Amino acid sequence: MRRFGNKLIVRLLVAIAISFFVSLGMMILITLFYVYLYNKMYVTEHSPLISYLSLLFQYSVGIGTFVVVFLLLVRKKILYLKLISESIHHIANGKLGLTIKIKSSDELTQLAQNINHMSRELENKFENERQLERAKTELISNISHDLRTPLTSIIGYLDLLKKEQYVSKEQYLEYLETIDSKSKRLKYLIDELFEYTHLSSPDVLLNLNEVELSGLLEQIVGEYIPIFEKEQLSVQKSITEENVPILMDIDKMVRVYDNLFMNAIKYSMKPSEIHVSFELHDNKAILKVSNRAKTPPVEEVNKLFERFFRGDKARKDNQGSGLGLAISKKIVELHNGHIHAEYKKGWMSFIIEHPIHM
Repeated sequence: MRRFGNKLIVRLLVAIAISFFVSLGMMILITLFYVYLYNKMYVTEHSPLISYLSLLFQYSVGIGTFVVVFLLLVRKKILYLKLISESIHHIANGKLGLTIKIKSSDELTQLAQNINHMSRELENKFENERQLERAKTELISNISHDLRTPLTSIIGYLDLLKKEQYVSKEQYLEYLETIDSKSKRLKYLIDELFEYTHLSSPDVLLNLNEVELSGLLEQIVGEYIPIFEKEQLSVQKSITEENVPILMDIDKMVRVYDNLFMNAIKYSMKPSEIHVSFELHDNKAILKVSNRAKTPPVEEVNKLFERFFRGDKARKDNQGSGLGLAISKKIVELHNGHIHAEYKKGWMSFIIEHPIHM
């Protein structure tokens, strides 16, 4: 800032100096012209009033010359300052994102750069606010739809019980079982919603500890083997034996791994295999969970990470909340990691990249 300011001050001082010497030169020329006329006897002695008027004319020409020369020298700066002023007016009236052309390297340029930065920041903030508003509307709409279904069923079956519209004890117990199932479904959806909202908060805190991830993954995969076998799935694992220190909130990250394994079960061909690989690459630890699938759950598999987006199978059997993978993505990103999905040659894969804690 000081470097730019000095440039502007120097240029103004130079403009003042040039204007001063030009105006001084004009006054000297006028004086010499009067002396020449007087020597040539073109001008004789005149009254004091005429002398004062001549002196006034001489100084007026000098001042006028100074002003004209100074304005000519700083004209570009004045026009640029006017451009900055007009741009600020447009930005203040809602034309966010407007930028001023950078023309030189002085204090005015620094001012223009700051205004450009401010304009872009304001545009980004307002765009983020608009996106948040759209997301809020979408969230309310999806919540209403997803909560209405089990709630409607609960109300309907409770109404049947109140009116004693059942023909046997077996049907009565069947209604109770349905109400219990729908109630648990409703609680699950509400819990998922609260979890996603909590993770989306800017002040969310993680209980971070250093974890040896290879051993943790071996343990989790071992716990899932009976579930895989029940679903006619065999596990092929390739987990590095190296010590991989990862800084993480264990409870939250275990939830992510659980979600990936449950999705692998949900979208797998049966019988088939599930591949679990964990390896080091540069300064990242990469976990990949893959399962056989005839077709991807959706055309663009990374849409599965969007809120309330569920694959076709999940929609048909009304399973899942549509928030599981969105919650997983939030958790991974809070750990400065990255998660994505891909479908290649009949294999559906979810990949997590963990930064290694050095």
